[in-house]
Amino acid sequence: MILTTILLAIGTPEILIIALVVLLLFGGRKIPELMRGLGKGISQFKKGMKDVEDEIKEDDNKKE
Repeated sequence: MILTTILLAIGTPEILIIALVVLLLFGGRKIPELMRGLGKGISQFKKGMKDVEDEIKEDDNKKE
């Protein structure tokens, strides 16, 4: 609930400032590599969530 409120409070100026800070910290060459790693991490997380949901459904079907 609190996280949702915080995310809704972030506007365009804040996002631009965060992007500028990231650019200054990591440089232009590292950002695509960081985003690629972030994308892989998110996809693995989603796959793990799907696997857990499938296991739960299997257990429910076995109990019936």
